[in-house]
Amino acid sequence: MIDFAIPAELAAERDRVRRFVIDKIVPYERDARLTAHGPTDDLRQELVELARAEKLLTVQAPESLGGRGLSHLEQAVIYEAAGWSTLGPIAMNCAAPDEGNMFLLSKVADPEQVRRYLAPVVAGQQRSVFAMTEPDGAGSDPAQLATEATFDGENFTINGRKWLITGANGAKTWIIMARLASNPHLPEGPTLFLTDGDQPGVVIERTMNTMDRNYVAGHGVVRFDNLVLPREALLGEAGQALRYAQLRLAPARLTHCMRWLGAAERAQSIAVEHARTRTAFGKPIGEHEGVSFMLADNEIALHQCRLTIWHACWLMDNGAKARHESSIAKAFVSEELFKVADRCVQVLGGIGISDETVVEMIFRDMRAFRLYDGPTEVHKYAIGRKVLRG
Repeated sequence: MIDFAIPAELAAERDRVRRFVIDKIVPYERDARLTAHGPTDDLRQELVELARAEKLLTVQAPESLGGRGLSHLEQAVIYEAAGWSTLGPIAMNCAAPDEGNMFLLSKVADPEQVRRYLAPVVAGQQRSVFAMTEPDGAGSDPAQLATEATFDGENFTINGRKWLITGANGAKTWIIMARLASNPHLPEGPTLFLTDGDQPGVVIERTMNTMDRNYVAGHGVVRFDNLVLPREALLGEAGQALRYAQLRLAPARLTHCMRWLGAAERAQSIAVEHARTRTAFGKPIGEHEGVSFMLADNEIALHQCRLTIWHACWLMDNGAKARHESSIAKAFVSEELFKVADRCVQVLGGIGISDETVVEMIFRDMRAFRLYDGPTEVHKYAIGRKVLRG
């Protein structure tokens, strides 16, 4: 039986999260530490302490690590509320890339790796990165991985160059994907490694200038220059990185959708209020059909996006991998929410392209969302292949 009811306890927690974001986090949207490269780590730490005081920090983490072990559906409800401000997920420590990295490490890391690399991220004490994307190699097609690791039986040596590595500057927990070269000790192929960000051989060349600014420290260009790691740095099994990446990416696609749904709702609320109060040609602009239709289209899209997210979450909560459904959700939701943000800019008119409201920032960040965790075209390609296979 299909039941769309939100349990009373979860609804109350959703409302508490939304109120926390509105009262405590939204005022920071004008903070100078929200830079063109995203929030500084100093701002992140201040926001994290606000969430910690309200017992809202890292609620998605397993109970064994101090979280509440939320189901995927519960995350959908809470993350949507947190996403009312792009700083909300950062405060609650459920923003990308940390949220996806925590999920992966909780599934794959051994006890010592959990203690050293995962627990401090869950506690909000340090940040993490997932270093996969490359200028001329891995991206939407990770099979093109060019970064190479060699193994002599005791140590790995990694060489290669990555870019668009979110949060690289200042992150301490690093998950690195490299192609393990043929050797007599371990299986070859794409492999994940764990290391500290300040390890010799990890060279951050620069921070890239991008249109979005919702991730701490922005996106970096990184070079691995004879990075030497011990055997204990191996994350999971050698040669299994692509399988682990899918383990991370399916739920991570959905959590992106959840958070940006909250931001789109925020943009819609600002546009609606403007349409109620701004007048033109003798009446509020919301009474003009052109504006009211845009707001109606937004409301329809928000509802459809929520249901799409919930369905994929329900499947995963019931044991399905839901790779197909999460691809559908990512492709559909990212495109529709961008249209929502675009229509909100249009309704706001001149102030829509200014920083008088956060809609302009949401619009730019929403454009980037269409590329996060795979562009729409890659997801449609995967969806189409499954449809043709039957």
